Amino acid sequence: MVSVDRLLVFAAMSLVIIAVPGPSVLFVVGRALAHGRRTALTSVVGNAIGCYLVAVAVALGVGAVVAQSLVVFTAIKMAGAAYLVYLGIKALRSSRPLAGELPGQTPGLGILKTLREGVVVGVANPKTFIFFTAVVPQFIDPELGHVPVQMLLLGLIPIAIALVSDSIWGLFAATARTWIASAPRRLAIVQRAGGFAMIGLGLTLAVTGRKE
Repeated sequence: MVSVDRLLVFAAMSLVIIAVPGPSVLFVVGRALAHGRRTALTSVVGNAIGCYLVAVAVALGVGAVVAQSLVVFTAIKMAGAAYLVYLGIKALRSSRPLAGELPGQTPGLGILKTLREGVVVGVANPKTFIFFTAVVPQFIDPELGHVPVQMLLLGLIPIAIALVSDSIWGLFAATARTWIASAPRRLAIVQRAGGFAMIGLGLTLAVTGRKE
């Protein structure tokens, strides 16, 4: 078993990295502004599942291939960016007919569909691959053996931290949205802001990150 001291250092490092708003936070905030609290929290869970799938892939050796191959890494990054832009456009389109509706009439997104979308974003997030391929291995103790198991157990720590952190961001954004929802026109503006946030995030991911 990894020592308690090493676990505490890893948890502290994970907290510092996760505390800095990145693609996951911006994604959740965008979903909260566009669709509300339930969609935001479901997206948080889906994103966490997607991130842990990356942890599993890295533990099984697939992550090494992604990290070393520019083509594969870029393909995953661009797919994630395109998906975020797609979700942003959907949010913009869904906000148009809502301008004249009351807050309680706003249609919600299906839980399973929202969960699936969150998983896709989590898997396609370049920051997740970088974290699990560059940071997690530094805290593995080869002498203990069962390296993949150690990586999977360590991976639960940042996932748990992200669940709490992203949920707080989502609840905060959803609360602001609820307050604004007293005026349908303002609500439509906020929903469009959420859509533009996701589109901007997708475009940012497409043009940043690993180049060589």
